[in-house]
Amino acid sequence: MVDVASKPETARRAVASCRVELGAEAGAQMRAGRASKGDVEAAARIAGIQAAKRTAELIPLCHPLRTSSVAVEFTFEDEETLRIDATVTGVDRTGFEMEAMVAASTAALTVYDMLKAVEKRIAITNLSLLEKSGGKSGEWTR
Repeated sequence: MVDVASKPETARRAVASCRVELGAEAGAQMRAGRASKGDVEAAARIAGIQAAKRTAELIPLCHPLRTSSVAVEFTFEDEETLRIDATVTGVDRTGFEMEAMVAASTAALTVYDMLKAVEKRIAITNLSLLEKSGGKSGEWTR
C-alpha cells in the first residue's frame, strides 16, 4: 500500500454510479415491490452500504478508511433501466472513490441476484466515478 501517513486528514466525498438494464418484467416487479425474494431496493441499499464499509477487505491495496456516511439511491431512467448512485463521505488521508464504486456495484449485483429468476439478460453497465472532493486534488467532476 502507498504510505499516506504524511498526508493531512481532510473532509472527502465521492459519488459513483452504474446502471442495471433489467428488462420489462424485472423492472415492473422491482417498481411494484413484488419480487419473490423480497424488497429489492432495501436489500440492495444495505448491501451497498455494507460493501462500502468493507472495501479495504475486498480490494487488496485499499486503505481502511473512516466513513462518515454512505448513501445508495435508486432512480428508474425508464421502464427497464435502473440507475444506482452511491455517495460516500468521511474525513481521512485518502479519498473514498473505491468505496463509492464498490457500494454502487455491490448494490447492482444484489439487484441482479434478486431478479435473475425473472430475467436472464440483466446487465450491469457504466460503473464510473462521477465526482470527488477533498484532499490535495480538490474538486473533480466527470
